Amino acid sequence: MTDTSIDNHAYENEAQFGDYFALLKPRVMSLVVFTAFVGLLAAPVPVHPFIGFVSILFIAIGGGASGALNMWWDADIDAVMKRTRNRPIPAGRVSGDTALAIGVALAAFGVIFLGLASNWVAAGLLAFTIFFYVVIYSIWLKRWTPQNIVIGGAAGAFPPMIGWAVATGGIAPESILMFTLIFMWTPPHFWALALFMRSDYDDAGVPMLTVTHGRRATRNHILGYTILLAALAIGTGFTSVGGPVYLSVAVVLNALFLKGAVDIWRRDEDMSEADNFAAERKFFKLSLLYLFAHFGAILIEAGLSRFGLGGWA
Repeated sequence: MTDTSIDNHAYENEAQFGDYFALLKPRVMSLVVFTAFVGLLAAPVPVHPFIGFVSILFIAIGGGASGALNMWWDADIDAVMKRTRNRPIPAGRVSGDTALAIGVALAAFGVIFLGLASNWVAAGLLAFTIFFYVVIYSIWLKRWTPQNIVIGGAAGAFPPMIGWAVATGGIAPESILMFTLIFMWTPPHFWALALFMRSDYDDAGVPMLTVTHGRRATRNHILGYTILLAALAIGTGFTSVGGPVYLSVAVVLNALFLKGAVDIWRRDEDMSEADNFAAERKFFKLSLLYLFAHFGAILIEAGLSRFGLGGWA
């Protein structure tokens, strides 16, 4: 459980706007916004530009609320890990109570106003996403099981479904497919990070796969998930959200991603330590491009389809 005794008020007057904004995890929020936007435009039902804009804004606010609540809960382990110790709460610039209040307020605001702006199916999905990320992943899974990022990764996979629901008022196989693409991408993405940041998770007592089963098992899992992901990603090219542009991107990127996973799988610990986990770092950076490029290609296909040029028709 988070330690809210991390000097809740002593440094509050030193907080800057950037500290409060950092609570919202803006880099994660950018992925939420982009994939939700793609889900909205890939849907077969057109949305008024103003409704689409405010809906994406409220989805972003909901994503930011999740980040603030996650930072509130994880303040104790964030203070231990090198990667996170300078976040606003462990650094003493924002109190845990303030982060909790901001997170709850933004969550309620985002969900209610998304429901009013679009529909309550989309709002319900946003509410469930926040609940899943904060309660199911952060509070329960993260500190309990090495499958934390596998199951918990669903939280980051919901935004395209929310965007689709904004447009259509429901869920469809296409939105589930976009969800699955992110869901399968998440484990190899985070396990690559865990390979070269394992000491952080060791120090914090987080049961990441690298900690509980070792680096060799983690490398095996990365390769296995990457193979399944490649099959899914390329197969998506032949569905209604795919097309020639998407398929071209998917084939190239998945070939590179598979090569990266094989490079990681072939390594031993002595090699990894000697070169500072260069292959793992390269794979992690590629994984960031991977997801944005796939959803960017879906967005292009959606744009082309508006003019009767997209897909395989």
